[in-house]
Amino acid sequence: MKTRIQGAAPLLALATCLVAAPAHAEDADSTIIVTAPTATDAAEARAAETPGGTDVVSYKDYADKSVVSLRDTLAFSPGVYLQPRYGQEVRISIRGSGLSRGFHMRGLTLLQDGVPINLADDNGDFQELEPIFFDHLEVYRGANALRFGAGTLGGAVNGVTPTGRTAEGFYLRGDVGSFDSYRGLVSAGVAGDRVDAWGAISADTSNGDRDHVQRRSFRFHGNVGLKLSDVVSTRFYASYNDIKQEIPGALTYNQALTTPRAASAAAVAGDQARDIVSLRLQNRTSFDWGAFKLDVGGFVNAKSLYHPIFQVIDQDSLDLGGFFRADYASGPVEVTLGGELRRGKTRARQFVNIAGRTGALLFDADQRARTANLYGEVRVRPIEQLTLIAGGVYADGYRKRDVKLSTSLDGGIDFNAFSPKFGLLFEPSETVQFFANYSRSAEFPGFGEVFQNIGTPPVSQVVSTIRPQRAWTAEVGTRGKTGIVSWDLALYRSTLKGEMLQFTTNASIPAATFNADRTLHQGVEAALEIAPADWLRLRQVYTYSDFRFRHDAEFGDNRLPVVPRHVYRAEARIGSDALHIAPNVEWVPNGPFADYRNQVRTPGYALLGVTGGARIAEGVDAFVDVRNITGKKAIGDISAVIAATSPSNTTSAASAIYYPVERRAVSAGIRARF
Repeated sequence: MKTRIQGAAPLLALATCLVAAPAHAEDADSTIIVTAPTATDAAEARAAETPGGTDVVSYKDYADKSVVSLRDTLAFSPGVYLQPRYGQEVRISIRGSGLSRGFHMRGLTLLQDGVPINLADDNGDFQELEPIFFDHLEVYRGANALRFGAGTLGGAVNGVTPTGRTAEGFYLRGDVGSFDSYRGLVSAGVAGDRVDAWGAISADTSNGDRDHVQRRSFRFHGNVGLKLSDVVSTRFYASYNDIKQEIPGALTYNQALTTPRAASAAAVAGDQARDIVSLRLQNRTSFDWGAFKLDVGGFVNAKSLYHPIFQVIDQDSLDLGGFFRADYASGPVEVTLGGELRRGKTRARQFVNIAGRTGALLFDADQRARTANLYGEVRVRPIEQLTLIAGGVYADGYRKRDVKLSTSLDGGIDFNAFSPKFGLLFEPSETVQFFANYSRSAEFPGFGEVFQNIGTPPVSQVVSTIRPQRAWTAEVGTRGKTGIVSWDLALYRSTLKGEMLQFTTNASIPAATFNADRTLHQGVEAALEIAPADWLRLRQVYTYSDFRFRHDAEFGDNRLPVVPRHVYRAEARIGSDALHIAPNVEWVPNGPFADYRNQVRTPGYALLGVTGGARIAEGVDAFVDVRNITGKKAIGDISAVIAATSPSNTTSAASAIYYPVERRAVSAGIRARF
């Protein structure tokens, strides 16, 4: 499959870029990838109709940064916890989603242009989202992501790319930085009366801030829109990713704090890596009859993963899907009904790892998965200032495996869940909102949780007793703007049953990852921006996270690991587009626990940085990004374990579960539009 994907991609890139021939930009002074604010404004209007935690991140918010991963784009999105592991690999968690996963992601739906990049078992690789392409990102926390059909604890993040109508002309960007890092982007957009097209190519390479963490990537994304009539329009999308990423492995506590550049011996010996080649094709067709609107579409995702770790994981997957969304608005009543279906098949093989190359075949299986949902929402406005909302999402799915070679066993399991949502939105003025909602969420296990080693000797088989993770969440908050101050504040409390965490196996817990009895996730998600003058802006985000067991048989009332209780970020932008500087800080007063038994806690830290920009000619801007100015050594992310070894314990092997924060780095670049 990889050969077919690589062969098709250049033809797609060439075709789209030829269609997207250069056209003169209306705003030549803007050197951001997008010149028209229409798409971002519309996204902000939709977010404002949601009675819960949402926000929209514009490309302007990270234009002066070296954009490596989602962390660089969502750093000031309230409630989004992002910590780098290495290269483009980060941990992304919202409201404590996916705490037990020290790799990939879980508990979130990631989308590009409204179509999920998650595989059919709802897991995926966020590296396939290229943030440098985006016009904006939409963040819907928790059950507020109902509009995307998502019903998980974490919610959804949707990256929206430009079109020929929002980004006409040529746009160029080039970055260079520490650790032999280079990055380039070229895009072109054109629009006519009935047809528009946009295409972009990006490439990057870096030796990374640790040993054995070299990466390189080549990416393409393009779309073509057709206005077939005054009622019907359609848009075709194509994305291609070729990502090569070495893995440095996790370090011990002392190594992460003293020699953060080091790679683990196992990672070097096995030449560990995660190489991804993927091709996504999708279509969205829209019908607009005024009060009634309908979107329908389909997509196909082909992906190849070559992943040498303890063994060489070699997977080829093909996912197919379709979706629809209908909206009706008349007077004080609005109704939404939508649905989505994803079906996927993966040829999963594992080999002996011989210095990163395949040895003897150890495992060969066909994995099949389906995730489907049907969702609806009714909005009623009894008075002008008040909106009442009721809705829900029904989801079902299955995970099935047919083993061809291995002592592992065949098996399969089905899931289903209904998650209702109730909310209200009160708007005492045009710029102030108060909201509240009460909702249920459900998260299905993926292949990694469904098939685990059980018994003595351990044999990989279906964990037939694992069940979906469910939660009830109550949320209240406010957002708005008055004078020089704008804010976004949400307080939530989620009572979970069946959270998928790590346990010691026993007669009632057959596998290491299993359902907890009851856990609690509660917290505060806050953003505050103060702009006393056109040349001065202070933006801040603060997240309070209180995640814990509730009378658990093994862990009592211990705190859950990985996410610290307090995280604060701030940035002060001084100056204008012609010349500005923006110092920033990330402060974690106390680090989180590393294990479920709460035996080891990581230290807190503060990271200082600064970005700046200047207009050097008409249509040409330069920028600089300096990170971790003081060279602070600290622990950023953790792969949680049941019991971590204390760093002062010299009689036991140290737990290698820690990832250091990014080292000091300097990058600079130029943006040009014509």
